[in-house]
Amino acid sequence: MTDISKETLLEMYKRMNEARAFEEKVSYFFARGMVHGTTHLSVGEEASGVASCMALNSDDLITSTHRGHSQVIGKGIDLNKMMAELLGKYTGYCKGKGGSMHIADVEAGNLGANGVVGGGHGIAVGAALTQQMKKTGKIVLCFFGDGASNEGSFHEALNLASVWKLPVIFYCENNLYGMSVPIEKSMNIKDIAKRADAYGIPGYIVDGNDAIAVYNTVKEASEYVRSGKGPVLIESKTYRWLGHSKSDAQVYRSKEEVEEWKKKCPIKRFRKYMLENNIATEEELDTIEKNARQAIEDAVEFANNSPNPPIETVTEDVYA
Repeated sequence: MTDISKETLLEMYKRMNEARAFEEKVSYFFARGMVHGTTHLSVGEEASGVASCMALNSDDLITSTHRGHSQVIGKGIDLNKMMAELLGKYTGYCKGKGGSMHIADVEAGNLGANGVVGGGHGIAVGAALTQQMKKTGKIVLCFFGDGASNEGSFHEALNLASVWKLPVIFYCENNLYGMSVPIEKSMNIKDIAKRADAYGIPGYIVDGNDAIAVYNTVKEASEYVRSGKGPVLIESKTYRWLGHSKSDAQVYRSKEEVEEWKKKCPIKRFRKYMLENNIATEEELDTIEKNARQAIEDAVEFANNSPNPPIETVTEDVYA
């Protein structure tokens, strides 16, 4: 078990609260037609997305997913630029053209979210090969969901990465449903991490709602990967409280199931851990929560005061 400093724990708690507040605000905006296209929220998965990224070195790389807000906030993204992007403003990460599913910040090690299921697998392997060849010492954390583990790209990526011993962590956020399909109806195994055996690499299973467990597991895996021994597969078992996307009626699961998972709230669980272990006081944590909410309000103000993309830029950044 890694000895995690109080500073890191409080920063983790801050980012988890920022992720929750950010997505609650985005959900509010979407319902009022202020966010165009669609968006995929990860409310309930904050420990899995944030703690995993915080276990990396600051210059390590990630490939994110369509459900990636918690992931990129965990990596330390600029909240102002991300909110501006979702509201279609020119100050956004992709100049207001990418929206929720295509946020990227290459300079900060975020190689981009991906609207293609399993689309990040090949990108992560390519990035890991680059680190290996250039001997940078950096590793890649590749996010994907349980549904993406049935894609051909998953198996091809794990196979090649294992053969070449590439410095990549394949990190599966298993939230039990690939869109509306329960995991038990799409694969004949209980644990996705067991698929690591087929490629001769370590497989880990972690409670994705336990921030401490996630951090320690990814930290251990990162040390293994960074040492040149090759990739690992981590399965983070978690749950999304909301639908697959904002157009999801959620007829495939019961309200009782959702309520049971809400009782396992990763933020409340983390708060309880820090209080019981005398890491922080009620007042400290209350202040962090208040500041996190204010940070999102500040991001909204930044976005609202930002310009729309100029009409003359409509053909810029188009590669077709």
